[in-house]
Amino acid sequence: MSIEVSVKPEVSYLATLLEQCRQGAVVKIDWLEELRNSATAIVQELAIPSKRQEEWRFTDLSSLLQVQFQAVDSQSVPSLQQLDISSLTLPETAASCLVFINGVYAPQLSAVTGLPAGVFVGNLAELPSQYTSRLEDYLGKQQGASEVFTALNTAGLTDIAVVWVAKNTIVEQPIHLLFVSTTEEVPVICQPRTLVVAEAGSQLHLIEDYGANIEGYPDIPINKPYFTNQVTEIWVEENAAVTHTRNQREAADGFHIGKTAIAQARYSRYTGNAINLGAKLSRHNLEVWQTGEGTQTTLNGLTMISGEQLADTHSAVALNHPHSTSNQLHKCIVDGRGHAVFNGKVFVPQEAQFTNASQLNRNLLLSPKARVDTKPQLEITADQVKCSHGATVSQLEADEIFYLQSRGINEVDARNLLIDAFVAEILAQIPVTSLRKRLASCTACRTY
Repeated sequence: MSIEVSVKPEVSYLATLLEQCRQGAVVKIDWLEELRNSATAIVQELAIPSKRQEEWRFTDLSSLLQVQFQAVDSQSVPSLQQLDISSLTLPETAASCLVFINGVYAPQLSAVTGLPAGVFVGNLAELPSQYTSRLEDYLGKQQGASEVFTALNTAGLTDIAVVWVAKNTIVEQPIHLLFVSTTEEVPVICQPRTLVVAEAGSQLHLIEDYGANIEGYPDIPINKPYFTNQVTEIWVEENAAVTHTRNQREAADGFHIGKTAIAQARYSRYTGNAINLGAKLSRHNLEVWQTGEGTQTTLNGLTMISGEQLADTHSAVALNHPHSTSNQLHKCIVDGRGHAVFNGKVFVPQEAQFTNASQLNRNLLLSPKARVDTKPQLEITADQVKCSHGATVSQLEADEIFYLQSRGINEVDARNLLIDAFVAEILAQIPVTSLRKRLASCTACRTY
C-alpha cells in the first residue's frame, strides 16, 4: 500500500529556488563551500514565509509563488555600455563605482581608481591574499544568518562585492555599489552579496544602489518579473564611522527582498539612509547588533509607493551594552492602492544601562485605498534609560492646501509642495548632492 505525502507549495517552491541558486560556480575555497553547504541544510528545513507567521502577517508572498524563476546564467548576462546605465550612475563616484549586472560583476563598467591606499573595492576573484585569509571571520557571521532568504542567498553564493577599509583610513570620496537588473525572456533570480569591513578608526560613505536600466522606472510596468534577493553585511569596528545610503528603485514588475546586517563595535558610529521606491513587492530587513559600549546608531528611512506596490520594512536594533544612542525616523508616503508596512524593534536588556533610544514612524496616505500597517516596539529591561517610540498616520490637510491656493498656487502644486516638505527631512540626510537631487526630482515627478 503506497502513501502519498503532500508537500506544501511554500516548501516545494523554496526547494525549486534552492536548486536553481545552487547551479552557479563558486571560487574554490574549502570553507566557502562548507558555508554554502551549511546554508543549504538550513534552507532545506524551511519554507517560504506565509501570512500565518507573525513577522510576515502583513506581507503576502503569494504573487512571488506564482512565478517560476531561473538562476542567472553568468555566461549570457547582457553586455551593457556606460550609456545604458547612465541614469543610475553618480558623478561623485565616477572613479569609485563597482557595477554588477544581474548579480554578475561587470569590470568593464566599474572604476575604482580614485581610492586611497588601504582601501579595497572589488569582487571575490580580485580580493588580495591579505584579505582572503581574514574573509572567513566576517562572511556569513552576522546574526540572523538562518533567516530563510538570507540562508538562500548564502546557499547560492557565487561572488561577493567587497569593501574593505584598513585601520585609521579615511575615505572622503563616496563608494558606489551599483546592482543593475535587466529583463530577460525568462524570469530570473539574482542574489547579490556585499561584505563591508570598516576597521578600527576608519571612515567611509557607502552608496548601495539597486535599479533597472529601463527608462521611466519604477513607474512603467515591463511585464517581465525578476527577483532580487540580496544580503549586505557591514562590520563597523572600534571607533569607526560608516555612512550608508541604500537606494532601492527596482522596476515595477520586480520582486526585491533584502537584508542589511550591521555589527557595531564599541564607540563606533553608523548612519543608515534607506530609500524604497520601486518593485512590485519589496521587503527590507534591517538589523543592527551592538557588540561594544558607547555606540551611535542613526537610521533614516523613506518609503514612497503608489499603484498596487507593497513595501515592507522590518528593523531590529539590539543594544546590548551601556552608554549607547539610537535614533530612528522612518517615513512612508502611500498613494493609489499601495500598502506600506513598518515593524521596528529596539531591544534594551539589563546590560544596556544609560542608553538613549528613540523610534518614530510617520505615514502620509494620499488616497482612500492607501494602507499602512505600523508597529514600533520597545523591549526594555534596563532601568536607567531614556527611550521613546511612536507612529503617526495622516492625510494632507485640506486647510493647508486651501492656504497655499489662496497664495496663488494651484491644487496640484500645493499638494506636491506639502509632500516635498514631508520628505525633505529624510533627503536632507543624504550627503551626496546628485543623489539627493535625483531623489527629490523622483518625488516631484510622481502624480499624486
